Amino acid sequence: MITAAQMRAARALLGIDQKQLAELSGVSLPTIQRMEASEGNVRGVVDTLSKVVEALGAAGIELIGDHAPSHGTGRGVRFREPTPAKAKTV
Repeated sequence: MITAAQMRAARALLGIDQKQLAELSGVSLPTIQRMEASEGNVRGVVDTLSKVVEALGAAGIELIGDHAPSHGTGRGVRFREPTPAKAKTV
């Protein structure tokens, strides 16, 4: 699975726009836009999702699922549970 947030973050790490991701993956621009506009996990045709994931992987992006270890050695980004905000003292 890939989330819309992962797709946007992956593009940001690569420094590419939606059109470039569409070209790399062989998927239409409107499809990339729809995928990135979705909430949570991206839903769609498995073949289309696979093309995007494979294109990101070929460009050096490792998608990490919830509670999964990272196998890469480069820098990356991962969500974690937010820490509670510290109370301000007046």
